[in-house]
Amino acid sequence: MSVSRTGRKAPSQTYSAGVRPILLDVAGLTLSGLLAEPPDGPPRATVVAVHGGGMRAGYFDGQADADLSLLTLGVRLGFTVLALDRPGYGRSAAQVPAGLTLEEQSAVLSGALDAFADRHTVGRGFLLLAHSYGGMLALTTVARTPGLLALDASGVGHRYAVESAERPRLRRHLEWERNWGPLGLYPPGTFRAAEALVAPIPAREAAEVPLWPEMFEELAPRIDIPLRLTFAEHEAWWLHEEPDVADMTSRLAKAPVLRVERQSGAGHNISLGRAARSYHLRALAFFEECLHSAEETTSRPTCIPGEAT
Repeated sequence: MSVSRTGRKAPSQTYSAGVRPILLDVAGLTLSGLLAEPPDGPPRATVVAVHGGGMRAGYFDGQADADLSLLTLGVRLGFTVLALDRPGYGRSAAQVPAGLTLEEQSAVLSGALDAFADRHTVGRGFLLLAHSYGGMLALTTVARTPGLLALDASGVGHRYAVESAERPRLRRHLEWERNWGPLGLYPPGTFRAAEALVAPIPAREAAEVPLWPEMFEELAPRIDIPLRLTFAEHEAWWLHEEPDVADMTSRLAKAPVLRVERQSGAGHNISLGRAARSYHLRALAFFEECLHSAEETTSRPTCIPGEAT
């Protein structure tokens, strides 16, 4: 979900200190992205950030304020952070201009994790942090890829607040409001900086968007890792009142940890708003808990029959 382009030339993308571009070759595609690694030793784990529709990896390295960047915050807390341009965005857009389906993107994302691990130290493993359409991709990937440690997703639900027949008729300013919410939620310079992040939504990706409620029904029972879902205070794309949340969570019965939280003072594009640091800290704290819980499980002594533990 993106800001509309203006007639002006989009500014060149800039990066926060310690963040650098990266390319990964996966399944015949060249994926671009951004990478930040701890400078003083191996990471505790690797956070893989997956952007939404019409944006790029720079969504997680917001340039309007130094506090926005997930990449720099994650590194300070001992994580490697890899933000990838999904297939059909960035470098791979020329190779697959129509994009890929969720299932196809999921296979590529799984391959990208393997390719990254072949060349980089990843610590305990991979944690996924995803937004909007990227949340759909992350949920799809978790359902088909064993070994991932946890998933934190924002801006994704299981039932749209807009009927599929209405979406093509949304006036541009109404769509803009659904993507962003009140202007005061964002620091000065946000929308100018965001012009460098905007990209066309590939046709095959857009065609699958209306199918998500049915797709979720099929994959939700297979989500078996810790899961945290965040809805912004001003989220307008998804139904997220208490009955809607209860219906959604009832389908995620295999997740060993399942939390649904609200981010106050935020619109759909949480990671570009003033609330970005708060959201990112909460997500990284959730990942800390998941790592700690996993450490406790692996270090717990095995019970021998007839002996107390």
